[in-house]
Amino acid sequence: MAARYDAIVIGAGHNGLTCASYLARAGLKTLVLERRPVIGGAAVTEEIIPGFKFSVFSYLMSLLHPKVIADLELRRFGFEVLPASDMFGPLPGGNHILFSDSMEKTQKSFARFSRKDAEIYPEFDKYLMESVAIVRKILLDTPPDPTCRDWKSFKQTASFLWKYRKVGGKLFRLIDLFTMSADDYLSEWFESSEVKAVLAYYCGIGTLAGPKSPGSAYVITHHVMGEHAGAGGWGFVRGGMGTITQAIAASGREKGLEIRTEAEVVAIDTANGRATGVTLADGTRYEAGIVASNVSAKLTFLKFLPKSALPSEFVRDVESYRTYSGAFKINIACERLPQYTAFDPAVCGFEYPSYTHIGPTIEYLEKAYDDAKYGRWSADPFITPVTPSFVDKTVAPPGKHVVHLFGGHAPYKLAEGDWETRKDEFVRNALRVVDEHAPGFSDGIIGMQVLTPPDIERIIGSPHGHIFHGELQIDQLFWSRPAPHYADYRSPIAGLYQCGASAHPGGGVGAVVGHNAAREILKDLGK
Repeated sequence: MAARYDAIVIGAGHNGLTCASYLARAGLKTLVLERRPVIGGAAVTEEIIPGFKFSVFSYLMSLLHPKVIADLELRRFGFEVLPASDMFGPLPGGNHILFSDSMEKTQKSFARFSRKDAEIYPEFDKYLMESVAIVRKILLDTPPDPTCRDWKSFKQTASFLWKYRKVGGKLFRLIDLFTMSADDYLSEWFESSEVKAVLAYYCGIGTLAGPKSPGSAYVITHHVMGEHAGAGGWGFVRGGMGTITQAIAASGREKGLEIRTEAEVVAIDTANGRATGVTLADGTRYEAGIVASNVSAKLTFLKFLPKSALPSEFVRDVESYRTYSGAFKINIACERLPQYTAFDPAVCGFEYPSYTHIGPTIEYLEKAYDDAKYGRWSADPFITPVTPSFVDKTVAPPGKHVVHLFGGHAPYKLAEGDWETRKDEFVRNALRVVDEHAPGFSDGIIGMQVLTPPDIERIIGSPHGHIFHGELQIDQLFWSRPAPHYADYRSPIAGLYQCGASAHPGGGVGAVVGHNAAREILKDLGK
C-alpha cells in the first residue's frame, strides 16, 4: 500500500527544500524526493577531489532572500556569509578596473578611463537602484493573469496594479531594462567601453546573449539584486554553497520534514484532472493531495505527465520555453591562487581579489557571444575566477586552494565535433585566458572537474544545462514564466504546483520561488 503524505516535493534543490520547509512548518506531513544521492540541486558542496570541497554548480551567494533566511532561521543551522573582495577586472597591458560597494573607490577606478563616467556614476547608480528596488518588491509577488479571463484573475490584476500605483513615472525604467540591450542602456550614461563592460558583463552570465542583444539589460538587474555584502551583493558561504541547502533541510527536518535521496520520480500520478501522488523508477508509489515540482517545467510537464493530461496550448508554451545554454564551469584544486600581474594590493586597497571578472570591453563580450551563435565555444571567453579558499579555510587542505572558473560561452551543441572528443581542447583554451592574466596558474593545478552544458543537464536535470531553468527575457518573465495563465505557481492539474526556477522570479539561489509556491499552496488549503 502506498505511503500517504499531505504534500510531496519533487527535487531537493534549494527552492524545493524551501517550499517543503515552509509546508512542514505549517503542519503538513511533507516528503521531498531527490533523484541524486545528495541534496541541494545546484547549491551543493561536494568533495570531487579528495580534501577539496567544491561548490560544484552555483559558486557565489547574493540573491538568498533575507525573509527566507529569517523565517527558516538559517543562521541557527550554520548559514554564514563571508564577503567577497571588490570585483577586480584585469585588463590588457597590466591595467585593471574595480567595482566596489564603495562609491568613492569605484569612481576613482572609473576615472582612470573616463572622468565623465566617474562623475556620472553616482547618478547612474541611484537610477539603477531605483529600478532594482521595484524589481525587489515584486520578487515576493505572485504574478497575476493580465488576460483577466475570470473574476478571480481580474481581482488579482487590479490588486497588483493598485499596489504599485505609486511607481508611476518610474515604470518606464523597467520597460527600458526589459527591452534594451545592455550596451544601449549603458551607453546612455557612459562612454568608456571598459566602464560599460563592468556592468554589461552580468548580462551574459548563464544567458546565451551578448551585451548588444535586445533585452539583455534586464539580466544586469537580476545579478545586482543581492542585499548582502560584497560588490553587487556577492559573497561566499562558509563550507560552500551546499551549506545553504543543508541549513534549509535542517530547518525543515526540525519541523518533521522527510527527505529521501536516490528516489527518482518518473511520473506524477493523476486522477480526474487532479494530482494524487508520484511513482518512482523502482515502482514505489507515494500518495498526496499536493505535489510541488522543483524540477524544470519541461521535465515536470513533458516527461512526468502524458501530454493528453494537459491543455494543448499549455504544452506548446512549455515546449517553446527557451532553455538553450552556453554556460560552463571548471572546478579546480590547485597549489596556489591565480597571481594577477595587474593586481597590486597597495593600489587596489585589499589583500587579494577573491572575485574577478575577465571580460575587459563591450567588444570582447560581444565577440564571445558571436562565436557561440554559430555553435563554436568562445575563442576568448569571459571568465569569472572566484577563490573561496582565500576566505574560507574549510574547503581546501592547508596551503592548497579551490578556484572556480565560471564563464561563457560554450554552446550546448557544437557545430563541429562533440563535447566528449573536444573537451580537453576547450579546457586548454579557457585556462590560456586565465594564464594570460595570471601567468603560470595552470601549472599548479592538482585536479579539476569540467562541466559543459550537457554535463550540467546530465547531473542536475536542467534542460540544456541552463542555470536559470530558462532565459531571463521579457517573454519569459513574471506573468509569462513559464507559460501564460500559469505563472501563479499552479498548473493545469489541480493540486500540482511549480516551485522551481522555471517560475517567477527565475534562477539564482534566492529561494523566492520556493517561498512563494508554499504561500500559494497554503492559501489554497486555507492555512
